[in-house]
Amino acid sequence: MAFKFNNSLQRDTPIVFNLLIINILAYLAQILVKPFNITEWGALHYIKSSLFYPHQFITNMFLHDPNGLTHILFNMFTLWMFGTILERYLGSKRFLIFYLICGVGAAVCIQLSIPFSADQFAKSPEAIAHGMSTADLVFAYKEQYSAIGASGAIMGIMAAYAYLFPNTELYIMFIPLPLKAKYVIPFFILLDLFMGVRQIVGDNVGHFAHLGGALVGFLLIYYWNKTNRKTFY
Repeated sequence: MAFKFNNSLQRDTPIVFNLLIINILAYLAQILVKPFNITEWGALHYIKSSLFYPHQFITNMFLHDPNGLTHILFNMFTLWMFGTILERYLGSKRFLIFYLICGVGAAVCIQLSIPFSADQFAKSPEAIAHGMSTADLVFAYKEQYSAIGASGAIMGIMAAYAYLFPNTELYIMFIPLPLKAKYVIPFFILLDLFMGVRQIVGDNVGHFAHLGGALVGFLLIYYWNKTNRKTFY
């Protein structure tokens, strides 16, 4: 799929440009296409759930929360901010491969984490209050669990950025001083680790997706770049 609007973003970083367009179109389809539920069809479900289909390993990374703009706006802004730089560095073909591998890696990490999350959920006071047995709570969690969003692939991009350009200064919201990428991005990764293990009920952020994407992104860029240290500073 290619969209031609003759702008610098499309000319210099066509993969980022097309990813932005595809995600926006998918978001609009989630809202406008009725009665077919695109979100449920494309969201990643647990592999043992009756709602799971193999295509969800790919489709989940192009869908976002249809009930608000925050999810997609934040993800697309971050994709533009870091993705354009990484695409120029890697080249468009390799960047697309990188993005998809990170997204699938995030999905695999989600699948591995669901049993842990289900057990933690079943032990929470909020879940116990429903009066169901632990086994039933675990089963219900695994059956109904779903994940959507480009965050896993984008965290892979951020991890690669921190590795390649560790001393680049970034401005973070509400912090008036610039901070280096090698401090900011690992901090967010560690925060995801803490929040993922903590398993706060009502927290709908895919922390394990972020961790999986970041890990795959780091390992992949490390492998690709280990013989070329000239750009590392």
